[in-house]
Amino acid sequence: MIQMKIVYWLVLISTFLGIYYLGSKTDLKLWGRVIIALALGIIIGFIFGDLAETSKWIGDLFVRLIRMLVVPLIFTSLVSGVVAMGDPKKLGSIGIKSIGLYLITTLFAIIIGLILGTIFKPGNGIDLTGVDPFTSGVASMSVAERLFGIIPMNPFSSLANGEVLPIIFFSILLGIGIIMGGDKTKSLGNFFSAAAEAVLKIAHMVMQVAPYGVLSLVAWVSGTMGLAALQNLLVLTVILYMGCLFHMIFVYGGLIRIFAKLPLKNFFRGILDAQAVAYSTSSSSATLPVTLQCVQENLGVKKTVASSVLPLGATINMDGTALYLGIVALFAAQIFGIDLSFTDYLLIAMTATLTSIGTAGIPSASLFLLATVLSVIGVSDEQTALIVGFVLPFDRILDMARTAVNITGDATVSVLVAKSENEIDEDVFRENAVL
Repeated sequence: MIQMKIVYWLVLISTFLGIYYLGSKTDLKLWGRVIIALALGIIIGFIFGDLAETSKWIGDLFVRLIRMLVVPLIFTSLVSGVVAMGDPKKLGSIGIKSIGLYLITTLFAIIIGLILGTIFKPGNGIDLTGVDPFTSGVASMSVAERLFGIIPMNPFSSLANGEVLPIIFFSILLGIGIIMGGDKTKSLGNFFSAAAEAVLKIAHMVMQVAPYGVLSLVAWVSGTMGLAALQNLLVLTVILYMGCLFHMIFVYGGLIRIFAKLPLKNFFRGILDAQAVAYSTSSSSATLPVTLQCVQENLGVKKTVASSVLPLGATINMDGTALYLGIVALFAAQIFGIDLSFTDYLLIAMTATLTSIGTAGIPSASLFLLATVLSVIGVSDEQTALIVGFVLPFDRILDMARTAVNITGDATVSVLVAKSENEIDEDVFRENAVL
């Protein structure tokens, strides 16, 4: 065992050195190194199995580094973005367009999930006898509680606790206050603009270690989950991945090509870094620094739009979650023999859309929304606990795809809003990715 552990670490270190060589001696972009790290992580995990867990701390350290930047990035970029607009009415226009587009794409996602769940019936023939229920409590929060929680009782407490929606609310108000203050508050606006730039520079430095963190995380996932878990949930996994790819290519791609009239190849190439990080970390919030950098530097979206739309999207745009909830709702109904009417489908669509808004941008947060969605079609608490217990061991693989969809949606909406506001440099968009 000790010898295998030594071999594992020698292989891992050699792989790290190879990736470093690619980055320092060739012109391979960051996204290319991350994709290579993803592939190598899967291979190493399958070869060494549970030993891959010994290097998980490297991935955890990477995630911790980028999560360190989330709150300061949201706070400084939002305030500076609002100040850069110079007119609160423009902020209102951007906000309305962003929220409207996020809701529309989320509705499309849930419809795709329901259609795929109906066609392929992933729950048919599955017996949950012997499945340990998830007994830690599947908590849910009402829509009213979510909306009420947007207004912080103490902004500094929200900043300390990383409560994203209250931070967004306070940041926008502070930015508007700086604008209304005129010359008296101009220096404060300059401070936030400089602070946002400094945090982005830190994010760029942190992203240079992304391939190593990604490789470690993916090796751990593939090594500890293995093929056995994949066999148990293969149909559900394939359906979800099909839905995610369909949503990204046809819904997001259609919006970019038809409404923004921009080339799809450049769009998807420009956000590859963010997609790769999202896929490996399963966290929309943790990926936010990379998404901001990709959208501004690769897609040409101006700071005024990117710094407003993307933090909002990382919080309320959960298309992957909505798609997943629709599939799993039908998955549960099929397992427990619940006949669904057209009204039930409408209830699932409405509930999944609303509950996905404001979902915590952390791994597997969607599992804790299942209770709300499943309750509208008559699934009991005990049955919900069984479903969660069945899905939970393998949810990481599902969550990786959901998160990639979420950040792709964030980038899509930022491009559409920027196009409508004339806040996009199309020459930059049409160039090759710079990262």
